[in-house]
Amino acid sequence: MAAPLKEILVVGFGAIGANYSLVFKRSGLARVTVVARSNFQAINDHGMHFKSRRYGEIQGWKPDRLCPTVASAADQQYDYVVVTTKAIPELIKTPKILEPFLSAAYTSKFLQPTYVILQNGLNVEADLYDALKALNQGEPKIIGSSVYIGTNLLAPDVDRPTLGVYRHRNYTTTVNTAEEEALLQDIGAIQRKKFSKNFWNYRLPAIFRQPPSDPSITYEPYVYPTTANLVDEYTIPILRATLQELVVLEDGLPSDQPDRIIANTRKLHVQPESDHTPSMALDAQKGFPIEVEVIVGEVVRLAKEYKVDIPRIEMLYALLLVVQNQILRKQANK
Repeated sequence: MAAPLKEILVVGFGAIGANYSLVFKRSGLARVTVVARSNFQAINDHGMHFKSRRYGEIQGWKPDRLCPTVASAADQQYDYVVVTTKAIPELIKTPKILEPFLSAAYTSKFLQPTYVILQNGLNVEADLYDALKALNQGEPKIIGSSVYIGTNLLAPDVDRPTLGVYRHRNYTTTVNTAEEEALLQDIGAIQRKKFSKNFWNYRLPAIFRQPPSDPSITYEPYVYPTTANLVDEYTIPILRATLQELVVLEDGLPSDQPDRIIANTRKLHVQPESDHTPSMALDAQKGFPIEVEVIVGEVVRLAKEYKVDIPRIEMLYALLLVVQNQILRKQANK
């Protein structure tokens, strides 16, 4: 007899949410409900159009159930609630987004699900952990993630999630407890993997070159020869030194990681057909709030806590705070 389908709720139906909703459904093991807040009407009317090297072209795809709000979806028991929204705590924190699941109306009828956080950044699970802990219903069940996925809703074939149990304020334990094994069985510790992924998120916008907006324009090398020697002498070493500060903060990272990151990024973006835009850069271009607090700010706060000097990252954080401030100002004036 086949096992019953897992009930999965995906909160957020952007690039990440759409991709993993499709993955969950195609597994044949889950019934998928999606909360599509900003694009509910479009998805309800037309479905999602996937164009992927991995999954092929799929027109008008819809989940089993589509909801416009989290509140409207909080009417049943779920095995998993998967959060794929951007982590912008300056605007809204995860417990606020998931407030209906933390309410007495829900907790009096249903058990708390396992929460899977598919978000960029460090310590994005902490606020939800505290909110669940306050319910006094046992240890919160939260799965952190490190998701490598090259998608802007149309993107290269990159899709690699790593999952693990979230341990509150614990960055060194690398072995699951018996309780954690029962939750995840063969999935290991996530904290260091998240730090390594944050390294990826941190570096991409800084070393990124914008693809031509007009596909008819031939791409040319982004370093003009006249001052290329100065870029090599000053710019690249500063980028390397900045990334090296992350290695010093997290001693589990390979010492050659900055050089490999720079080399791989250069190799990727000198290709004319490379049209993927990192999420932070894409948000800034569109005038959307950027994930500065969880990707860069949290690194600064951890460094202060553990008394590690990271002056270059602090400078980048200070500059990005101004960028974020002006994005938020313009949004507020709309």
